[in-house]
Amino acid sequence: MTQAADNTREVLDHLERLHPAPAGTSAPREVVLVTGISGSGKSVALHALEDAGFFCVDNLPPELLREFLRLEHERFDRRVAIAVDVRSAGSLPHLLPLLEELKGEGVAITALFLDASTDALVRRFSETRRPHPLSDETLAAATLPNRRREDLRHEGRRALVDAIEFERELLSELREVSTVIDTSQLRPAQLRTWMRDLVRADANRLTLVFESFAFKHGVPLDADYVFDVRILPNPYYIRELRPQTGRDAAVAEYLQAQPEAAEMLAQIETFLTRWLPAFEADQRSYLTVAIGCTGGQHRSVYFAETLARRFGARSGTLVRHRELDARD
Repeated sequence: MTQAADNTREVLDHLERLHPAPAGTSAPREVVLVTGISGSGKSVALHALEDAGFFCVDNLPPELLREFLRLEHERFDRRVAIAVDVRSAGSLPHLLPLLEELKGEGVAITALFLDASTDALVRRFSETRRPHPLSDETLAAATLPNRRREDLRHEGRRALVDAIEFERELLSELREVSTVIDTSQLRPAQLRTWMRDLVRADANRLTLVFESFAFKHGVPLDADYVFDVRILPNPYYIRELRPQTGRDAAVAEYLQAQPEAAEMLAQIETFLTRWLPAFEADQRSYLTVAIGCTGGQHRSVYFAETLARRFGARSGTLVRHRELDARD
């Protein structure tokens, strides 16, 4: 067991001695698990959850997760957010089965995985001058599978890009079972807002997220479906509409008058209506539908807003605009 796990267990044992567990208690009913790539914004996300009323714990060793949840529920019965990352890489293989067990016992676990493009991560590490957790030879050798340790001893310090890509490999299975949030183009204020929106959503229903974006800034990593509306007439080339956005009435009226825009909207709506029940039956927590245009200002924004209204009768429908939100 790691030193962090030893220290955490000492704290848990101390709490157990101070407050013996009453009979018939169970784990807390609402837990948010925050994980992701180093430098993707996990600290910002945890602070947002703390502001939203969650009790937050950073870098809890996975082997202590069940015990911590039990004690937390017995003492306080409050909403809990826990961050787990590559610093506990040696314990990560045990995390996925444990999450399935806890869900089977009725614990509502929302797993959020923060990700970002490699270019964005390299820029952030360069700006902060902080080392990547896997850049240190000793830490990497202690936390990675045996088949890689010998190689690491002879490699010395990793290049930053190599460390990032290797971290992606280590966390790939956890990413597959989580809701992904792409922070590549997000300011901290945007991420805090998105986190608050996600945790307010009904954990027992699939949350449908419509997100507009600009293709020139890259496709969102968290998109489950991507629709390209660049083939539609562009309001940008109409002088009066250029400074406006897809949320403005004049832009909406212009696009509503375009037959192909109405046809594409209807086809996307039909597609989602047909397949949403299947995603709900698969117990998915979130489905992100990304709509992209050239600048992320007119067409994609109009489509995201319109689709959000059409599906607004559902209890869990969110709309966000990657490029527009960055300006606010």
